[in-house]
Amino acid sequence: MTAPVTAASAHRRRALTAGALALGGALVLAACGSPDSGDGAGAGSAPGTRHTVATAMGDVRVPVSPKRVVVLDTAELDSALTLGVRPVGATHVEASSGFPGYLPQDEVSGIEDVGEMLNPNMEAIAALKPDLILTSKIRHAAKYAQLKQIAPTVMTENTGYPWKENFRVHAEALGKEAEAKKVVSAYDAHAGRVTAAVGGPAKARATEVNVVRFVEGADIRIYGERTYVATLLKDVGLGRPPIAAKAKDGFSYDVSPEKIDLADADVIFRSTYGDPKNSKETRTVGSGLWKNMKAVKKGDVHTVDDELWIQGIGYTAANRILDELQKALTR
Repeated sequence: MTAPVTAASAHRRRALTAGALALGGALVLAACGSPDSGDGAGAGSAPGTRHTVATAMGDVRVPVSPKRVVVLDTAELDSALTLGVRPVGATHVEASSGFPGYLPQDEVSGIEDVGEMLNPNMEAIAALKPDLILTSKIRHAAKYAQLKQIAPTVMTENTGYPWKENFRVHAEALGKEAEAKKVVSAYDAHAGRVTAAVGGPAKARATEVNVVRFVEGADIRIYGERTYVATLLKDVGLGRPPIAAKAKDGFSYDVSPEKIDLADADVIFRSTYGDPKNSKETRTVGSGLWKNMKAVKKGDVHTVDDELWIQGIGYTAANRILDELQKALTR
C-alpha cells in the first residue's frame, strides 16, 4: 500500500530533488544568481546572521558563526583547527593516508575525509550539509560553480607563500578575528625567542639555511624565498645562500642529483614526498657530491617531516617548525 503524501514527506522529496540537481552541471550554472553572491544552496542562515568576506572570487556572504565547515586543503585545515574550529569534512593530499600527522589526533578525530585534495568528492561534501567551504583559487577555481551551490565558498588566490594573509581571510570567514590576533601575536613572540636562542639577529643572519625537498617523479627542489617555509626562516632572521634567490618565481630551484652540491649551506633541512627511490633521494644522499657538502660533513643536515614543513602551511605547523629550528640550530 502506498504511504499517504504528507506535507513533511513532500518537503523532503523536494529537498532531495533540489540537492541532486544542484550537483548537476546544467543547474550549477543556471542557479548561480549573482556572480559574487556565493550564497550556496546548502546555507540557510537567516537575514542578519551573515557578513561579507572579500575573496579571490569576489565578495561572498557567509554565516557570522559557521557551524559546519568543510576545508579542501591542508592550509585551510590548519587555519580552522588553529582557531578552534573542527571542520566536519576535509580532503587529504595525494601521498597521504589521512590528515597531516602533526595535527593533534583528538582535533582531527571525527572529521570526514571528502576525497583527495585535487579531486574532492562533491557528493560527500554536499552530504555533510556545510554552511561554509574554505579553499583556494589555485586548487579549485574550476570547481567553484559547483562548490558555491553547496555552501558559501571562500577562496584565497593562492596557497603557500601568502599564508599569513590567507589566515586572516580564513579567520574572517570563520568569525574568529579576535582569536586570530592572539595567534599571530603568540607566533611573533615565539619567532623572537628562537632568534634569541640561536644567538641573536646577527648570528642568525650569518647562518645560511637551505630547505631541500625530494619529490617522487620530479627533480630535487631547493626552496626559494617565496615559499611558506622561507617566511619562517625570515621571521627568525636566518640567512639564505645565493641559490635561494635564483628560484623560479621565487618557489624553487630544481636540480638533478648531479648538481645537488648547489644546495650546500651552513645548515640543510631535507624532506621527502613519496617513495625515496623514485624521488632520487636514495641515489642522491649516497653520492660523493652529497657527502662532500659542508653541511653534510658538519652533521648539519636534518631530515624533517614533509607533512609538517611543506604541506602544513599554517600557524600550528609554523610553531612546530620553530621548535624544530631552535632544536637543530642550538644543539
